[in-house]
Amino acid sequence: MKRDLDQTDRRILAELQRNGRLTHQELSERVGLSPTPCARRVHNLETAGFIDGYSARIDEEKMGFGLTAFLSVKLDQQIDDRLVSFEKALAACPEVVDCWLMTGTRDYLLRVAVSSMEEFERFLTGRLTKVPGVASIESSLAIRRVKGQMSRLG
Repeated sequence: MKRDLDQTDRRILAELQRNGRLTHQELSERVGLSPTPCARRVHNLETAGFIDGYSARIDEEKMGFGLTAFLSVKLDQQIDDRLVSFEKALAACPEVVDCWLMTGTRDYLLRVAVSSMEEFERFLTGRLTKVPGVASIESSLAIRRVKGQMSRLG
C-alpha cells in the first residue's frame, strides 16, 4: 500500500540512503528534528516497509569481480512451474547478483559479476545453459557504470 510521505520523511530516507550508519543524533541534525521525533519517524518508516533493511555497498571490483555482464534470458515456456524452477536454479548461482522478471521479448534480465572472462564462460556454458527451460541467452558486457543509485530520493 502506497503512503504519502512528507518532506521530512523524504529527507530522512535520502540521508539514510546516502549513509545508513548515521546515528539518530546525526540524522536529526541533518533533517532539522530533535533526536526523539526523528527516531520515531525512522521506526515508523521501517514498520511501514519504506525501509526494508540496512546493508553495506561492496565494491565488486575490489572483491575481485571486475567483469559485469547483463544477460537476457528467454525461457521455452512462460508457465508457473518453469518460472519457479528457473528462479530456484538462479538462487543457487552466486555469480547472479541481480535478476528481474521482465516484459517484452525476453523473460529475465540478469546482472552477473565474475572475476574474468574465463569465469563468465564457465558460468554461462557450465551452469546457465544447463538450466532446464532456457531457450536462448543474449549477453552484453559492461564497460563501466555511468550512474548507480538506490532510488530516486537523492
